[in-house]
Amino acid sequence: MIGLYPTPVAHLRSLSRPGCDLWVKRDDRTASLYGGNKVRKLERILADAAAKRARRIVTFGAAGSHHVLATALHGRQAGFSVAAILTPQPRTQHAVDNLRAALAAGLDARPAAIPALIPIALARTLGKGDYVVPPGGSSVLGALGYASAASELADQIRTGALPAPDAIVVALGSGGTAAGLLAGLAREGLAARIVAVRVVHPALIGKLRTAGLAKLVAKRQGTRAGMSDLIQRLEIEPRFAGLGYGEPSPEGSRAMDLAASEGLLLEPTYTAKAFAAALDRVARGSHGCVLFWNTFSSAPLEPLLEGATAEEDLPAGLRALFAAPRK
Repeated sequence: MIGLYPTPVAHLRSLSRPGCDLWVKRDDRTASLYGGNKVRKLERILADAAAKRARRIVTFGAAGSHHVLATALHGRQAGFSVAAILTPQPRTQHAVDNLRAALAAGLDARPAAIPALIPIALARTLGKGDYVVPPGGSSVLGALGYASAASELADQIRTGALPAPDAIVVALGSGGTAAGLLAGLAREGLAARIVAVRVVHPALIGKLRTAGLAKLVAKRQGTRAGMSDLIQRLEIEPRFAGLGYGEPSPEGSRAMDLAASEGLLLEPTYTAKAFAAALDRVARGSHGCVLFWNTFSSAPLEPLLEGATAEEDLPAGLRALFAAPRK
């Protein structure tokens, strides 16, 4: 086991409003080396890779992907080498540092200048003993980690650690986290809605694909869950994506500042936008209790950057993956 469970919950009293309480599930603390939501997915993925006697993990992501960094770090600790096919994203210092930390952990990074080149890069990368992990670790196996997280939450509700939430707000990237939670809630009989805050283009993930993955997860765990019921319990929140994936937004920046006042560390791509949506729900009084699921790692990045290659010394193909953010 690579994770530290259960992760704590906390009441954000100063950000709550009369009639609407705001809580946070601290999955930023899933591991001391590097936490966040990828850890729960990697628990099962790396175990399966070991059972299949794989030697190397091959995955995909944007240049500053949290998933790629988490896979590089935890994959190395589990005895695997890790390769990733990387695609462009807007440049932020956080994204650049994620890539530098992943390279320092031994990542074999293969740039793909446009997503259409991923199949070619994959064909050139794959070899005997490789185990392929989809973007974000969002396979049925990875999403099962979040079905288990829903059971963990149910135990915390039963023991009085927090009230049963009416809405659980989480970032929607590759969809595995939201889908796993959706399936897990169905299994536990919890009535909360999943509010999945879109941070990528609608063509990449949507309600049907997320609910479809949830149904496969439910089937794997032996839960009878109808597609229509899953769809009804899932809400896609599109209003906080800003200019697109990796692009900071004014609402997200404000949310990051408010979160910092509560001791929560967020980042601009996923969690700042999701927290902005959670704050909006509280302000509008849409629910009696809102639970924000923090999927970002709060483990310090600085130790992972010791000895890392400076940005200006990165190979040209990797540097070219970072575009200037749009204004």
